[in-house]
Amino acid sequence: MSNDDYGFGGGGGYGQGGGYGQNLNVSAGGAPAPQDAAPAPVTYTSGGRPVGEEAPAAPGVFPVLDATTETFMKDVIDASMDHPVVVDFWAPWCGPCKTLGPIIEKVASQTPGVQLVKMDTEANPEVAQQMRIQSIPAVVAFVNGRPAEAFMGAKPESEVAAFFDKIAQAAGVGGEDPMKEALTEADRLAGEGDHGAASELYGAILGREPGNLDAIVGLGQCYVAVGEADMAQQLIDQVPEEYRSEASIAALIKAVDLAQAGAKLGELAPLKEASEADPKNHQARFDYAMALNAAGEREEAADQLLDIVRADRTWEDDGARKQLVEFFEAWGNADPATLAGRRGLSSVLFS
Repeated sequence: MSNDDYGFGGGGGYGQGGGYGQNLNVSAGGAPAPQDAAPAPVTYTSGGRPVGEEAPAAPGVFPVLDATTETFMKDVIDASMDHPVVVDFWAPWCGPCKTLGPIIEKVASQTPGVQLVKMDTEANPEVAQQMRIQSIPAVVAFVNGRPAEAFMGAKPESEVAAFFDKIAQAAGVGGEDPMKEALTEADRLAGEGDHGAASELYGAILGREPGNLDAIVGLGQCYVAVGEADMAQQLIDQVPEEYRSEASIAALIKAVDLAQAGAKLGELAPLKEASEADPKNHQARFDYAMALNAAGEREEAADQLLDIVRADRTWEDDGARKQLVEFFEAWGNADPATLAGRRGLSSVLFS
Protein backbone atom coordinates (compact mmCIF):
# COMPACT_ATOMS: atom_id res chain seq x y z
CA MET A 1 0.00 0.00 0.00
CA SER A 2 1.45 3.38 -0.99
CA ASN A 3 1.54 6.52 1.12
CA ASP A 4 -1.02 8.06 -1.22
CA ASP A 5 -3.56 5.54 0.07
CA TYR A 6 -3.65 7.46 3.34
CA GLY A 7 -4.71 10.73 1.71
CA PHE A 8 -1.66 12.80 2.56
CA GLY A 9 -1.56 16.22 0.94
CA GLY A 10 -4.88 17.63 2.15
CA GLY A 11 -5.34 20.68 4.35
CA GLY A 12 -4.78 20.60 8.08
CA GLY A 13 -7.68 21.34 10.37
CA TYR A 14 -8.31 23.57 13.33
CA GLY A 15 -9.07 22.07 15.72
CA GLN A 16 -15.17 20.79 20.86
CA GLY A 17 -25.78 18.25 34.90
CA GLY A 18 -25.38 16.40 37.44
CA GLY A 19 -26.09 16.44 40.94
CA TYR A 20 -27.81 18.66 40.78
CA GLY A 21 -31.30 18.07 42.16
CA GLN A 22 -33.20 19.33 39.10
CA ASN A 23 -34.72 17.83 35.98
CA LEU A 24 -31.86 18.22 33.52
CA ASN A 25 -33.89 17.84 30.35
CA VAL A 26 -32.87 18.53 26.76
CA SER A 27 -35.49 17.10 24.42
CA ALA A 28 -35.29 13.48 25.59
CA GLY A 29 -33.76 14.71 28.83
CA GLY A 30 -30.65 14.01 30.88
CA ALA A 31 -30.89 11.87 34.00
CA PRO A 32 -30.26 13.66 37.30
CA ALA A 33 -27.99 12.17 39.90
CA PRO A 34 -29.69 10.11 42.62
CA GLN A 35 -30.44 12.09 45.76
CA ASP A 36 -28.94 10.82 49.01
CA ALA A 37 -29.61 12.03 52.50
CA ALA A 38 -25.92 12.81 52.95
CA PRO A 39 -24.28 13.15 49.52
CA ALA A 40 -20.62 12.31 49.27
CA PRO A 41 -18.19 15.14 48.49
CA VAL A 42 -17.93 15.77 44.76
CA THR A 43 -14.55 15.27 43.12
CA TYR A 44 -14.32 17.29 39.93
CA THR A 45 -12.65 15.39 37.15
CA SER A 46 -11.71 16.01 33.53
CA GLY A 47 -10.36 13.32 31.26
CA GLY A 48 -10.93 10.75 34.00
CA ARG A 49 -8.79 12.30 36.74
CA PRO A 50 -9.19 14.97 39.44
CA VAL A 51 -8.87 18.47 38.02
CA GLY A 52 -5.40 19.91 38.52
CA GLU A 53 -3.65 16.56 38.67
CA GLU A 54 -1.25 15.45 35.98
CA ALA A 55 -2.39 12.48 33.94
CA PRO A 56 -0.74 9.42 35.47
CA ALA A 57 1.11 7.08 33.20
CA ALA A 58 -0.97 3.94 32.84
CA PRO A 59 0.77 0.57 33.23
CA GLY A 60 2.52 -0.38 30.02
CA VAL A 61 2.62 3.20 28.72
CA PHE A 62 5.72 4.14 26.74
CA PRO A 63 7.53 7.46 27.19
CA VAL A 64 7.11 9.96 24.36
CA LEU A 65 10.14 10.00 22.05
CA ASP A 66 11.46 12.77 19.80
CA ALA A 67 12.71 11.11 16.62
CA THR A 68 15.20 12.45 14.07
CA THR A 69 15.93 11.36 10.54
CA GLU A 70 18.80 9.28 11.90
CA THR A 71 16.74 7.55 14.62
CA PHE A 72 13.51 7.08 12.64
CA MET A 73 14.36 3.53 11.57
CA LYS A 74 15.11 2.44 15.14
CA ASP A 75 12.43 4.49 16.96
CA VAL A 76 9.59 3.86 14.52
CA ILE A 77 10.12 1.13 11.91
CA ASP A 78 12.02 -1.35 14.09
CA ALA A 79 9.97 -0.56 17.21
CA SER A 80 6.67 -1.07 15.35
CA MET A 81 7.63 -4.70 14.81
CA ASP A 82 7.07 -5.16 18.58
CA HIS A 83 4.23 -2.71 19.28
CA PRO A 84 2.21 -0.02 17.45
CA VAL A 85 4.00 3.32 17.03
CA VAL A 86 2.09 6.54 16.36
CA VAL A 87 4.15 9.34 14.79
CA ASP A 88 3.07 12.97 15.16
CA PHE A 89 4.62 15.00 12.33
CA TRP A 90 4.64 18.63 13.45
CA ALA A 91 6.57 21.93 13.24
CA PRO A 92 7.12 24.83 15.69
CA TRP A 93 5.40 27.37 13.40
CA CYS A 94 2.25 25.25 12.93
CA GLY A 95 -0.74 26.55 14.92
CA PRO A 96 -2.90 23.41 14.62
CA CYS A 97 0.13 21.36 15.69
CA LYS A 98 0.21 23.33 18.96
CA THR A 99 -3.47 22.54 19.44
CA LEU A 100 -3.06 18.83 18.74
CA GLY A 101 0.22 18.29 20.62
CA PRO A 102 -1.05 18.35 24.23
CA ILE A 103 -4.12 16.33 23.26
CA ILE A 104 -2.21 13.51 21.57
CA GLU A 105 0.35 13.36 24.39
CA LYS A 106 -2.44 13.13 26.96
CA VAL A 107 -4.17 10.33 25.06
CA ALA A 108 -0.87 8.47 24.58
CA SER A 109 -0.23 8.65 28.33
CA GLN A 110 -3.52 6.81 28.87
CA THR A 111 -3.14 4.17 26.14
CA PRO A 112 -0.97 1.22 27.20
CA GLY A 113 0.95 -0.58 24.49
CA VAL A 114 1.03 2.20 21.91
CA GLN A 115 4.20 4.29 21.51
CA LEU A 116 4.00 8.01 20.62
CA VAL A 117 6.89 9.46 18.64
CA LYS A 118 7.10 13.17 17.79
CA MET A 119 8.93 14.32 14.66
CA ASP A 120 9.76 17.97 13.99
CA THR A 121 9.47 18.25 10.19
CA GLU A 122 11.25 21.60 10.13
CA ALA A 123 14.37 20.16 11.74
CA ASN A 124 13.96 16.76 10.03
CA PRO A 125 12.15 17.21 6.70
CA GLU A 126 13.45 14.11 4.92
CA VAL A 127 11.04 11.48 6.28
CA ALA A 128 7.95 13.64 5.74
CA GLN A 129 9.09 14.33 2.18
CA GLN A 130 9.62 10.64 1.49
CA MET A 131 6.12 9.89 2.79
CA ARG A 132 4.65 12.72 0.68
CA ILE A 133 3.24 14.49 3.70
CA GLN A 134 2.27 17.92 2.43
CA SER A 135 0.25 19.25 5.36
CA ILE A 136 0.75 19.11 9.12
CA PRO A 137 -0.11 18.05 11.70
CA ALA A 138 -0.10 14.57 10.20
CA VAL A 139 -0.41 11.54 12.46
CA VAL A 140 0.57 8.11 11.16
CA ALA A 141 0.36 4.78 13.01
CA PHE A 142 2.97 2.17 12.10
CA VAL A 143 2.37 -1.53 12.69
CA ASN A 144 4.82 -4.26 11.71
CA GLY A 145 7.09 -1.75 9.99
CA ARG A 146 4.38 -0.22 7.75
CA PRO A 147 1.90 2.68 7.93
CA ALA A 148 -1.47 1.29 9.05
CA GLU A 149 -3.74 4.26 9.85
CA ALA A 150 -3.44 8.04 9.59
CA PHE A 151 -5.24 11.35 10.05
CA MET A 152 -4.38 14.99 9.41
CA GLY A 153 -5.26 18.22 11.14
CA ALA A 154 -6.05 19.07 14.75
CA LYS A 155 -8.76 16.78 16.12
CA PRO A 156 -10.77 16.84 19.36
CA GLU A 157 -9.64 14.56 22.16
CA SER A 158 -12.51 12.12 21.56
CA GLU A 159 -11.38 11.50 17.96
CA VAL A 160 -7.72 11.17 18.92
CA ALA A 161 -8.65 8.70 21.66
CA ALA A 162 -10.74 6.69 19.21
CA PHE A 163 -7.76 6.59 16.82
CA PHE A 164 -5.43 5.28 19.55
CA ASP A 165 -8.05 2.79 20.74
CA LYS A 166 -8.45 1.44 17.21
CA ILE A 167 -4.71 0.93 16.88
CA ALA A 168 -4.47 -0.65 20.34
CA GLN A 169 -7.38 -3.02 19.76
CA ALA A 170 -6.08 -4.07 16.34
CA ALA A 171 -2.79 -4.96 17.99
CA GLY A 172 -4.49 -6.68 20.93
CA VAL A 173 -3.29 -4.20 23.56
CA GLY A 174 -5.02 -1.84 25.98
CA GLY A 175 -8.71 -1.71 26.79
CA GLU A 176 -11.58 0.77 26.83
CA ASP A 177 -12.97 2.32 30.00
CA PRO A 178 -16.82 2.22 29.97
CA MET A 179 -17.13 5.82 31.20
CA LYS A 180 -14.74 6.98 28.51
CA GLU A 181 -16.76 5.05 25.94
CA ALA A 182 -19.93 6.77 27.13
CA LEU A 183 -18.35 10.22 26.89
CA THR A 184 -17.03 9.48 23.41
CA GLU A 185 -20.47 8.37 22.26
CA ALA A 186 -22.17 11.39 23.85
CA ASP A 187 -19.68 13.72 22.16
CA ARG A 188 -20.37 12.01 18.84
CA LEU A 189 -24.13 12.39 19.21
CA ALA A 190 -23.80 16.04 20.17
CA GLY A 191 -21.49 16.65 17.21
CA GLU A 192 -24.14 15.15 14.91
CA GLY A 193 -26.83 17.43 16.35
CA ASP A 194 -28.70 14.73 18.32
CA HIS A 195 -28.74 16.80 21.50
CA GLY A 196 -31.55 14.83 23.14
CA ALA A 197 -29.73 11.50 22.97
CA ALA A 198 -26.43 13.15 23.88
CA SER A 199 -27.95 14.79 26.95
CA GLU A 200 -29.29 11.44 28.15
CA LEU A 201 -25.79 9.99 28.06
CA TYR A 202 -24.20 13.04 29.68
CA GLY A 203 -26.88 12.90 32.39
CA ALA A 204 -26.26 9.20 32.99
CA ILE A 205 -22.54 9.86 33.35
CA LEU A 206 -23.25 12.61 35.85
CA GLY A 207 -25.47 10.23 37.77
CA ARG A 208 -22.34 8.12 38.33
CA GLU A 209 -19.78 10.93 38.49
CA PRO A 210 -21.46 14.23 39.50
CA GLY A 211 -18.15 16.11 39.23
CA ASN A 212 -17.25 14.99 35.69
CA LEU A 213 -16.47 18.33 34.04
CA ASP A 214 -16.42 16.81 30.56
CA ALA A 215 -20.02 15.66 30.98
CA ILE A 216 -21.06 18.95 32.60
CA VAL A 217 -19.67 20.86 29.64
CA GLY A 218 -21.22 18.47 27.14
CA LEU A 219 -24.65 18.75 28.74
CA GLY A 220 -24.30 22.52 29.04
CA GLN A 221 -23.42 22.83 25.36
CA CYS A 222 -26.51 20.74 24.52
CA TYR A 223 -28.63 23.22 26.46
CA VAL A 224 -27.05 26.15 24.63
CA ALA A 225 -27.57 24.46 21.26
CA VAL A 226 -31.32 24.07 21.84
CA GLY A 227 -31.80 27.59 23.17
CA GLU A 228 -31.82 26.74 26.89
CA ALA A 229 -28.89 28.88 28.00
CA ASP A 230 -30.47 29.46 31.41
CA MET A 231 -30.33 25.72 32.11
CA ALA A 232 -26.67 25.69 31.12
CA GLN A 233 -26.11 28.58 33.52
CA GLN A 234 -27.60 26.51 36.33
CA LEU A 235 -24.99 23.83 35.64
CA ILE A 236 -22.20 26.41 35.72
CA ASP A 237 -23.52 27.87 38.99
CA GLN A 238 -23.01 24.49 40.68
CA VAL A 239 -19.35 24.24 39.64
CA PRO A 240 -17.08 25.70 42.35
CA GLU A 241 -15.27 28.89 41.34
CA GLU A 242 -11.82 27.30 41.45
CA TYR A 243 -12.73 24.93 38.61
CA ARG A 244 -14.19 27.53 36.27
CA SER A 245 -10.79 28.45 34.86
CA GLU A 246 -10.65 25.03 33.18
CA ALA A 247 -10.61 25.69 29.43
CA SER A 248 -13.75 23.67 28.72
CA ILE A 249 -15.76 25.34 31.50
CA ALA A 250 -14.50 28.77 30.43
CA ALA A 251 -15.68 28.05 26.88
CA LEU A 252 -19.10 27.00 28.17
CA ILE A 253 -19.36 30.18 30.24
CA LYS A 254 -18.56 32.24 27.16
CA ALA A 255 -21.11 30.31 25.10
CA VAL A 256 -23.80 30.97 27.70
CA ASP A 257 -22.94 34.67 27.97
CA LEU A 258 -23.13 35.08 24.18
CA ALA A 259 -26.40 33.15 23.96
CA GLN A 260 -28.00 35.20 26.73
CA ALA A 261 -26.84 38.45 25.14
CA GLY A 262 -28.26 37.40 21.78
CA ALA A 263 -31.57 36.28 23.26
CA LYS A 264 -32.12 39.77 24.69
CA LEU A 265 -32.18 41.22 21.17
CA GLY A 266 -35.58 39.71 20.43
CA GLU A 267 -37.11 37.64 17.64
CA LEU A 268 -35.11 36.70 14.55
CA ALA A 269 -37.61 37.84 11.92
CA PRO A 270 -37.52 41.60 12.61
CA LEU A 271 -33.74 41.52 13.08
CA LYS A 272 -33.35 39.79 9.72
CA GLU A 273 -35.68 42.30 8.07
CA ALA A 274 -33.69 45.22 9.48
CA SER A 275 -30.36 43.75 8.30
CA GLU A 276 -31.70 43.14 4.79
CA ALA A 277 -33.38 46.54 4.49
CA ASP A 278 -30.05 48.36 4.51
CA PRO A 279 -26.91 46.33 3.67
CA LYS A 280 -24.77 49.15 5.05
CA ASN A 281 -26.43 48.97 8.47
CA HIS A 282 -23.72 46.85 10.02
CA GLN A 283 -25.13 47.19 13.53
CA ALA A 284 -28.39 45.59 12.40
CA ARG A 285 -26.47 42.74 10.79
CA PHE A 286 -24.30 42.37 13.90
CA ASP A 287 -27.40 42.14 16.14
CA TYR A 288 -28.91 39.58 13.78
CA ALA A 289 -25.72 37.49 14.01
CA MET A 290 -25.84 37.57 17.81
CA ALA A 291 -29.48 36.48 17.82
CA LEU A 292 -28.76 33.70 15.31
CA ASN A 293 -26.04 32.35 17.59
CA ALA A 294 -28.46 32.40 20.53
CA ALA A 295 -30.91 30.38 18.43
CA GLY A 296 -28.26 27.78 17.60
CA GLU A 297 -27.82 28.91 13.98
CA ARG A 298 -24.06 29.06 14.26
CA GLU A 299 -22.98 28.88 10.63
CA GLU A 300 -25.47 31.55 9.59
CA ALA A 301 -24.32 33.74 12.50
CA ALA A 302 -20.73 33.41 11.30
CA ASP A 303 -21.76 34.24 7.73
CA GLN A 304 -23.43 37.47 8.86
CA LEU A 305 -20.28 38.61 10.66
CA LEU A 306 -18.14 37.63 7.68
CA ASP A 307 -20.32 39.86 5.50
CA ILE A 308 -19.49 42.79 7.77
CA VAL A 309 -15.76 42.00 7.65
CA ARG A 310 -15.92 41.89 3.84
CA ALA A 311 -17.78 45.18 3.62
CA ASP A 312 -15.88 47.19 6.25
CA ARG A 313 -13.06 45.67 8.27
CA THR A 314 -12.70 48.90 10.28
CA TRP A 315 -16.31 48.98 11.53
CA GLU A 316 -16.40 49.36 15.32
CA ASP A 317 -12.63 48.87 15.52
CA ASP A 318 -12.71 45.49 13.75
CA GLY A 319 -15.66 44.51 15.92
CA ALA A 320 -17.15 41.90 13.57
CA ARG A 321 -13.91 39.90 13.35
CA LYS A 322 -13.37 40.11 17.10
CA GLN A 323 -16.89 38.85 17.75
CA LEU A 324 -16.37 36.03 15.29
CA VAL A 325 -13.26 34.94 17.18
CA GLU A 326 -15.30 34.95 20.40
CA PHE A 327 -17.81 32.68 18.69
CA PHE A 328 -15.02 30.27 17.77
CA GLU A 329 -13.77 30.20 21.35
CA ALA A 330 -17.26 29.50 22.68
CA TRP A 331 -18.10 26.84 20.09
CA GLY A 332 -14.78 25.00 20.35
CA ASN A 333 -12.17 24.19 17.72
CA ALA A 334 -13.89 21.00 16.58
CA ASP A 335 -17.34 22.49 15.95
CA PRO A 336 -18.26 22.39 12.23
CA ALA A 337 -19.31 26.05 12.40
CA THR A 338 -15.88 26.98 13.77
CA LEU A 339 -14.09 25.05 11.04
CA ALA A 340 -16.23 26.64 8.31
CA GLY A 341 -15.97 30.08 9.88
CA ARG A 342 -12.18 29.93 10.16
CA ARG A 343 -11.93 28.98 6.50
CA GLY A 344 -14.22 31.84 5.56
CA LEU A 345 -12.31 34.32 7.69
CA SER A 346 -8.98 33.24 6.23
CA SER A 347 -10.40 33.67 2.73
CA VAL A 348 -11.56 37.20 3.53
CA LEU A 349 -8.40 38.32 5.31
CA PHE A 350 -5.87 36.87 2.91
CA SER A 351 -7.63 37.22 -0.44
